[in-house]
Amino acid sequence: MTILVKNEDDIIEANIRTHAALGVDAFVVMDNHSSDQTVEILNTLQQEFEITLIEEKGLYNQAKWMKKLAIEAKKLGADWVINNDADEFWIPKLGENLKASLAFKGSVLTLHRTNMILDPNTITGNFFDTCHRVQNPIFYTKERQINLENISMVLTKIGPKTIVNPHGLITIRGGNHKAWHIANSYEYLFKKYDQIPKHKAIQVYHYPFRSFRQFEKNIKNRKMLLESGKHIKMGPHYRRWVKLYNEGKLEAEYERLCFNKEDISSLKRYGVVVEDHHPKNVLKSILTL
Repeated sequence: MTILVKNEDDIIEANIRTHAALGVDAFVVMDNHSSDQTVEILNTLQQEFEITLIEEKGLYNQAKWMKKLAIEAKKLGADWVINNDADEFWIPKLGENLKASLAFKGSVLTLHRTNMILDPNTITGNFFDTCHRVQNPIFYTKERQINLENISMVLTKIGPKTIVNPHGLITIRGGNHKAWHIANSYEYLFKKYDQIPKHKAIQVYHYPFRSFRQFEKNIKNRKMLLESGKHIKMGPHYRRWVKLYNEGKLEAEYERLCFNKEDISSLKRYGVVVEDHHPKNVLKSILTL
């Protein structure tokens, strides 16, 4: 498993422990100049798990760095490389481990990814206490996206993720949504995300919002990137959140991103959100051992 991290001290240990328990043999982790306890946590975890830690001080370049990490994983003898982010958990659907779900040869696997939402269960402070995920995302039109204050980004459609065979890998697309391999050039060049068959044995659960502290750290990092003077590709929602941070309004925005019981009841009624205890049960069974 490869992971690119920056200021992820609230979740990185849970991520490593969970995936190691589910069958990941080794981790190649790149830290992009974290200012919290992320590196210290990873150094401690190296005493238990096979973790190659690479420090990268340069300006954020996800596609380039994820390919570099895949090459490092190849040197370790990896048959498959899971291109992960710290806030994503790759959980087999049928209770098997990841090895059992990947016991075959191939080039690139595309997996469905779904957002987990902040619900009243997360007031305990544990991100994995949420048991609601987005089943049918809301498709906002481009015209509607201009008015971002009326949009909940956690309910929108998000791209899939990939697992790659590093032997023959050409490149990984930014966001880890697609990979170009010598054996799948047609899919990479011509097919849209929705047209690529999904590997159904594994579900990727994404926890984008976990606490206000984590949200604020993320936006501070985005602010730094925007103020670097470099040409940075960044979604309009992040640019808006940086503006709100500068105006001292970020906490109010975070509260808008949370969901109360009435919100969840309405979302469930229309099938946008469903109750799913599988990730919570798997995470708790591993993290409370």
